[in-house]
Amino acid sequence: MEYGADLEDNTEHEDASGTRKIIHIDMDAFFASVEQRDNPSLRGRPVAVGGSSGRGVVAAASYEARKFGVKSAMPSVTAKRLCPDLVFVKSRFDAYREVSGQIREIFRFFTPYVEPLSLDEAYLDVTADLQGIGSATATAQAIRRRIRDETRLTASAGVSYNKFLAKLASDQNKPDGVCIIRPGEGEAFVQSLPIRRFHGVGPKAEEKMARLGIASGADVAAKDRAWLRQNFGSFGDYLFRAARGVDLRPVRTNRVRKSVGGERTFGEDIHEGEALRETLERIIEIVWERIERAQAKGRTVTLKLKYNDFTLHTRAQSVAQLVEDKATFAKLGRALLEEELPLPRPIRLMGLTLSNLERDSDEEARRSDGKTGQLALF
Repeated sequence: MEYGADLEDNTEHEDASGTRKIIHIDMDAFFASVEQRDNPSLRGRPVAVGGSSGRGVVAAASYEARKFGVKSAMPSVTAKRLCPDLVFVKSRFDAYREVSGQIREIFRFFTPYVEPLSLDEAYLDVTADLQGIGSATATAQAIRRRIRDETRLTASAGVSYNKFLAKLASDQNKPDGVCIIRPGEGEAFVQSLPIRRFHGVGPKAEEKMARLGIASGADVAAKDRAWLRQNFGSFGDYLFRAARGVDLRPVRTNRVRKSVGGERTFGEDIHEGEALRETLERIIEIVWERIERAQAKGRTVTLKLKYNDFTLHTRAQSVAQLVEDKATFAKLGRALLEEELPLPRPIRLMGLTLSNLERDSDEEARRSDGKTGQLALF
């Protein structure tokens, strides 16, 4: 869990008041928006990027499709049932990477401190005012204008004094919006949110929290650290800080991703070979989309199985050459599963991960030697 680690401070990027200025930029329905931009016949229509076959998975959905409940990682058959007029288009990652490169060049005009999270989102530390704009809010608006002018796409921005709050803020006024959380406002903002908005709180965690009487950030803040640790383990430390709007992680320009993967927890335990194989195919589709989105290349594929008694088992295969295509990734994943069959007992979770990654030089930030001023607070 990202928010449970790397919380050391980094005073190098603070101003005289000790306050950072962080922007989180998140492109609006990025893959689908690129498709609608490049194909005028798709504009205004519900669009899903991904395969439309029986085992296909939605990689991204336009806002027109989201109104019907269509979302990423959803099986294509489910998406089509929710939205009969849904238009499927095949993903074009070369096009998405090209646009992502344009956007990152825009970011680096304003600051060398850029931490990409994926092709379509990034943190920016704009404490130092390279362009003399005067405030972090004005900088966020300038970035959004340039993105619109140069790519004909829209982006949403969150502006705050730490990464956790900036990411929450960028989702507040989507699409094509800005939200600013100023110093002194973070704790109240977080406590007004439903707990599902906390990063890392998925459906299962939300269900557990509901059983414990937790529905909002305020409910979490009312609990002490010991209670949160007792009920949520190390994740409780993250919840304690998050409910108070605290996040000391710096923007890391050389952030190294260690793995890319995904897993699926089943409503009912599965045991039969054919059901297991079909589930693996869906996971392969989802994870490979994430691998392409992260532009990751690795040498180790790991299969994760959690049995119905909650014991965890993993099996990994490493290869000499980088796994650079979906066919190779799928072949390795299928072989790992076949080695486990027949299973000794049913499983409740299956996952697949690509690790032992090659570092992408494009993730390295470009440093600036120029003298910089300091941005006004917000």
